[in-house]
Amino acid sequence: MSTSGSPGAPLQDKGKVAPPPAGEPVLRLEDVHVSFPTDDGDVKAVDGVSYEVHRNEVLGVVGESGSGKSVTSMAILGLLPASAKVSGHIWFEGRDLLALPESELQKLRGGRISMVFQDALASLNPVFTVGSQIAEAVRAHQSVSRHEARERAVELLELVGIPSPKERVDQYPHEYSGGMRQRAVIAMALANDPIVLIADEPTTALDVTIQAQVLEVLERIQDRTSSSIVLITHDLGVVAGVADRVLVMYAGRRVEEGTVDEIFYEPQHPYTLGLLASLPRLDRSGGNTRLYRIKGQPPSLLRPPSGCAFHPRCDHARLPEPCATEVPALRSVAADHVSACHFADSLRAVEVEDLQPEAWSRQAEEAAKEAAKEVEAP
Repeated sequence: MSTSGSPGAPLQDKGKVAPPPAGEPVLRLEDVHVSFPTDDGDVKAVDGVSYEVHRNEVLGVVGESGSGKSVTSMAILGLLPASAKVSGHIWFEGRDLLALPESELQKLRGGRISMVFQDALASLNPVFTVGSQIAEAVRAHQSVSRHEARERAVELLELVGIPSPKERVDQYPHEYSGGMRQRAVIAMALANDPIVLIADEPTTALDVTIQAQVLEVLERIQDRTSSSIVLITHDLGVVAGVADRVLVMYAGRRVEEGTVDEIFYEPQHPYTLGLLASLPRLDRSGGNTRLYRIKGQPPSLLRPPSGCAFHPRCDHARLPEPCATEVPALRSVAADHVSACHFADSLRAVEVEDLQPEAWSRQAEEAAKEAAKEVEAP
């Protein structure tokens, strides 16, 4: 965070572990697979996911529920149940986290890598004060007294914008509002100045005003600590305002990745196009216009579709070949932009507006008129 002697200064010696060399990712996933055995077979929750997170970068991870976003993050921290089958490599500070024993992972969790979980209320113990829980996270990784840990808890609450932190530190979770609990959980995650912060749906169930405050906290923290953030969310608006790069996941796979501008203005995967087209737009006339809807439901990860997992819902699929027979490989469509679509190049000409219901209605109407003319023609 800040240097020694300034407000919010870390208690531990930051010189013990050198930051990664410039240009080197702080976290790298290589071909990570996660499956869960069931009576009906293995559920492939994560299927060959690879990505990198660099120093002082925010990576936004988006996708529908069940796409593997949270399971991937839990695999990084070794928090999956013992029954889970995990393979691949997760590199952090030169070590493969999947090969580390539990004792070593415990030293990293909440220390060098930390996580903000989805439900802030469930993350806080209701019978202990918020300050004591933050202090416990400090003392778990640092040799400090109870008084020093408590002072650190006050500093952290002040950092995340909790009013009157010296009084609030002795209050219980039920005495905090929803937004304050979320900020308290963020404070706990920051207790030991992590290099990587994984934020899993940090704005879920919060109103728009509180969402903005939580996102402002994350931005302020990154400015002060130069930490890397993996932001998992359903909200594309959150990603647009905070992230540097965006990773789109579907059915446990990485289907597209690029910079924010590339994903929002030059999407080259039908799923990404569908997500963007389904967003409400304030720059359009006609407030009663129906939103675009991606047809169907996410696939079963127990028996995923053959070929491209998205082909049953895709308006651009070519069947049966290649979409229903071949799994599309990730291909580079620009310097830092990859897409897992057989026809990524042809999607360059497709605009998000082309997927709006009114656009499709006009096309259908014109096609019907042409068909009628052919029928009437002698």
